[in-house]
Amino acid sequence: MIRTLDLRGQALSKAGYQRAIPRAVLDIVTAIRAIEPILERVKNGDEAELLKLAEEFDGVKPESIRVSQHQLDTALANLDPAVRAALELSISRIRQVHEDQKRTDKSTTVVDGGVVTERWIPVDRVGLYVPGGRAVYPSSVLMNVIPAQIAEVSSIAVASPPQKEFGGSPHPTILAACALLGIKEVYAIGGAQAIALFAYGMEGLSEKCDLVTGPGNIYVAAAKRALRGVIGIDSEAGPTEIAILADESAIAADVAADLISQAEHDVIAAAVLVTTSTELAAQVARELEVRVAATKHSARIREALSGVQSAIVLVDSISQGIDVVNAYAAEHLEIQTSNAAVDALKIRNAGAVFIGRFSPVSLGDYSAGSNHVLPTGGCACHSSGLSVQTFLRGIHYIEYSKAAFVDLVPTVITLANSEDLPAHGEAMSARLENL
Repeated sequence: MIRTLDLRGQALSKAGYQRAIPRAVLDIVTAIRAIEPILERVKNGDEAELLKLAEEFDGVKPESIRVSQHQLDTALANLDPAVRAALELSISRIRQVHEDQKRTDKSTTVVDGGVVTERWIPVDRVGLYVPGGRAVYPSSVLMNVIPAQIAEVSSIAVASPPQKEFGGSPHPTILAACALLGIKEVYAIGGAQAIALFAYGMEGLSEKCDLVTGPGNIYVAAAKRALRGVIGIDSEAGPTEIAILADESAIAADVAADLISQAEHDVIAAAVLVTTSTELAAQVARELEVRVAATKHSARIREALSGVQSAIVLVDSISQGIDVVNAYAAEHLEIQTSNAAVDALKIRNAGAVFIGRFSPVSLGDYSAGSNHVLPTGGCACHSSGLSVQTFLRGIHYIEYSKAAFVDLVPTVITLANSEDLPAHGEAMSARLENL
């Protein structure tokens, strides 16, 4: 079901390891071409156009794009008490972790009378996308909304695709999660059209957003890329991925179950085991056969595990394994080794790192307190997961006294003239005329 890749005896470069363990190919350029007419329809259209798009792409026409407060209240009132309790516990832990991400203003006195202060200001308005389709993701409501609230964003809107079985409303559990968090502005709209609505706004329906966050399918990612600059974005989220670094101390059943858990998302999800143990590799392969056959979404999982993006990778040592997973830069990385805590300290590139047997990715997906909106496709080499920082901008405030200004005039004039920008220097010397 899952291929084996033997890298023993090979000391490859970072790029070499990346080539050896490819990801599923996403043709985002073609997707951008496909969504261009949708973006134009939203930009130049009205709510009636959005309703047509819902009918075309979601197979249902909502009564209205804006979800009413009554729908939100009803969804919360009808929420299964066990699900509500689980969401409330998760909310508490996510808030606890993200509260510690708050930034404080910092003033630096660079010279007597010269002060630069960095202040952290939230964006004015954000649009948060919560996907629908194969699964329902109330957890994504929590992961997007809570950091924005802690950052003190004053205007928060949520969009999620309309669902046939719920008369064109987003899934009731999505609505209930929004209601639990006090979100009142929710739209029954999905895909590229949702990102376009947030980017352009629509008179009488929705104000333009400054930033859009949240995962989605390739068309959501394409819309984010196409509209970047019109709006800020968190990332272009691709298919989910898990990498596990394990030695002979790992339990094959645990490893197989964790690989399956992420393969469950999508037929192009990536599941990679990097191990020093041929015995563990063989045991995991056997466990996968048994467990995939027994789980609900077995066809989808089998396709994901059989794809080129998934593999059991054999390495000579944990040191080589660390090189491999650092090169791969997985969205989710588990460390299941006998020295997991120590090995984890050597990880530089991962969206999130899960240390030891009792820290599976599923914990982080829901209730660990960490955020599950993470960089995919190797972007963990340069990008971070969603956080309070995502919704903040650092602004420098500069204030110099007369004496500090006068002292710096010759330096600025010299540098301005060296760049052949004399007017910059003249803006300094002009002030000397009226001291």
